[in-house]
Amino acid sequence: MIKPLSILIILLSVPSLCYSQSSQVLWYDEPANYFEETLVLGNGKMGASVFGGVSSDKIYLNDATLWSGEPINPNNNPEAYKYVEPVRNALKEGNYKLADSLNRFIQGQFSQSYAPLGTISIHYKDQETFKNYHRELDISNAISKVSYETNGVKFQREYFISYPDQIMVIHLTSNKKESINCSIGFESLLKYNITREKNIMKVNGYAPYHAEPSYRGDIPNAILFDEKKGTRFTTLFKVSNKDGNVINTGNSIELKNCTEATIYVSIATSFNGFDKNPVTEGVDNKALAIKNLEKAYKKSYTSLKERHIKDYQELYNRVALDLGNSDAPKLPTDERLLRYKDGPEDKNLEILYFNFGRYLLISSSRTEGVPANLQGIWNPYMRPPWSSNYTLNINAEENYWLAEIANLSELHKPLLTFIKNVATTGAVTAKTYYGVNGWAACQNSDIWALSNPVGDFGGGDPNWANWNMGGTWLATHLWEHYSFTQDKNYLKEDAYPLMKGAVQFCLEWMVKDDKGHWITSPSTSPENIYITPTGYHGATLYGATADLAMIRELFNNFISASKTLDIHDEFLDEVIKAKNNLHPYTIGKKGNLQEWYYDWEDEDPKHRHQSHLFGLYPGNHITVTNTPDLADASRTTLEIKGDETTGWSKGWRINLWARLWDGNRAYKMYRELLKYVDPDKSTGIHKGHGGTYPNLFDAHPPFQIDGNFGGAAAVIEMLMQSTNDKIYLLPALPDAWKDGSIKGICARGGFEISMVWKNNALTKTQITSKISGKATLVYNNEQKEIELKKGEKIDVIW
Repeated sequence: MIKPLSILIILLSVPSLCYSQSSQVLWYDEPANYFEETLVLGNGKMGASVFGGVSSDKIYLNDATLWSGEPINPNNNPEAYKYVEPVRNALKEGNYKLADSLNRFIQGQFSQSYAPLGTISIHYKDQETFKNYHRELDISNAISKVSYETNGVKFQREYFISYPDQIMVIHLTSNKKESINCSIGFESLLKYNITREKNIMKVNGYAPYHAEPSYRGDIPNAILFDEKKGTRFTTLFKVSNKDGNVINTGNSIELKNCTEATIYVSIATSFNGFDKNPVTEGVDNKALAIKNLEKAYKKSYTSLKERHIKDYQELYNRVALDLGNSDAPKLPTDERLLRYKDGPEDKNLEILYFNFGRYLLISSSRTEGVPANLQGIWNPYMRPPWSSNYTLNINAEENYWLAEIANLSELHKPLLTFIKNVATTGAVTAKTYYGVNGWAACQNSDIWALSNPVGDFGGGDPNWANWNMGGTWLATHLWEHYSFTQDKNYLKEDAYPLMKGAVQFCLEWMVKDDKGHWITSPSTSPENIYITPTGYHGATLYGATADLAMIRELFNNFISASKTLDIHDEFLDEVIKAKNNLHPYTIGKKGNLQEWYYDWEDEDPKHRHQSHLFGLYPGNHITVTNTPDLADASRTTLEIKGDETTGWSKGWRINLWARLWDGNRAYKMYRELLKYVDPDKSTGIHKGHGGTYPNLFDAHPPFQIDGNFGGAAAVIEMLMQSTNDKIYLLPALPDAWKDGSIKGICARGGFEISMVWKNNALTKTQITSKISGKATLVYNNEQKEIELKKGEKIDVIW
């Protein structure tokens, strides 16, 4: 709970407490009461949310591969494509109401849901009263700690999840011999049973084969279990101890009179790929869990910890940000957020949020074919918000904006390999829903690579259900990965074929308007509603700007990839010809970049989505220097929308303002992204205006991780931007960050950048080439040409 303001004032008035805060540690002086106050751990597959209670502690467990459902039949609405022409005809006739109605026939099944694995409960004997409580998460080593004193004994717990050893470790210590007395239990919302085998407590269970999205409300049979269906899971518990006894009772493990103890938690599921039945073709989860447990159990706690830290820091330590001196007082993180909300300086909190974004990506994205979902890998709900799925009209992609620029390229691979899965089902979707070749994906997906437009075969509003540019957007990540890594073999073998399939869908899907320009029809602009001059509020139209922006970006990428691979064929000629004849951007009467084909009004002018600005960010074809009129129109659009919006949308808008080289406006919104949100009062979908929960989770609300990743990526966009041949240094440096340094961030072309600036002026730049190449450095209006060999490093003085 938060201390009264009077206590905060007293704390701030104590000189000894007024020293700068950490940019690496989240800490609190009481246990968590809500999920949004827990401290989260992860190794890219296993996730844990630690409450840190005293007499009773609980830890939510997750596994990135534990979802409801089974492999899908992508041909789930074989008649859908027959409605495309009727919708197009209704649009030609200006009958938008009929078009909306007919568009519902081009819908299929909903995605499945990310499942909660279960909850560890640890009950401690005779610890109801305590003092000197401290709870922390040190993101420099990915270790959480709890310490307190009760009955004259000091207790400490350490928690971490190891990637190299695929194990969760909980280490219990006390400063008095034989004083640890507790019991360890487990429960789950899934189907499960607990058995005992000597000193191992074994949990085996299975997920539902179907889960309805939570936004469908309380409907019959929302969760369906069948012991012969669904992904299997195994969770194992084993304890090593110093002094005392460990007793496995069958439903719990009892620790009696121990001085020190280590709890090993091993998790495995039967998931074996998006197209493999998890029961008949699944991984042997029982064997895998016991293998990981026994291997880890042979190692000492110290060895496991050292291996974990070494592995984690190899990723985390690549980047470091410093923003100069801070006078912020030492306060728990929740109180720190409250203080910051009122405007005082706390540069290290701003760095902490950036570092926390990197921490979350390392902790949630290390499983091939299974990217971080809407909640990363942390979810306690059976029917989580929006199914905690992969929402492809922004959220899944925003999760990975940080990967390349923050020198975490290998963490991009879960998404990149997932794209290959979606392309497989998406080829069927392209045929059965749209009657064309190539591959497509729509608004939602899941671990089974769902690609069809959702809506339960007609029950979804077209403004969100019928959008079909998910594959187009995803495919731009393939070129982005190449742009940063310059891995030509990857481009040739993996990226190019997938890009070509996405391009082929776009080419065959588009039609010409009455001016002879290529457009999409039918189309929608994600989750937004237009108002026609006759007063109709609708979603279905032709030639939505967002569609064409994504297609234009993908075509640009494909043309560049073809050139890189020295490919010139008839297909490329067709792409170039189509790109040059796309319906152009249009500036509306308000000076804004038009979202709709016509200059129509928005039902909600401040709508959270700004998909038609895709070309500015994350795309690269609208820029301040090359397309100033479109950049100005984008700026006007953002002004009209304002700054009050949901969490992920704030993360996006900060990047957009950075791309417009308006560092102060970007910084203003970055501060607002860190606005404290009370988890006890955070209710409703789209009803809040974004912010940050006490544990630094993004408050959409409710929690969505994309705002964390988008906000962290925006910090780098303010400090450095790049194209395939230019690197812009400090393009949107806010006045508030007048002194600072950053090391290890990455630019397109295979370069690593470090910078130092003083009094808002760049003083030193260090460039390292990961692969031989040349680029133009741009700072203010000055340009410097560089050419480096692989591994070469140079200093540039400004």
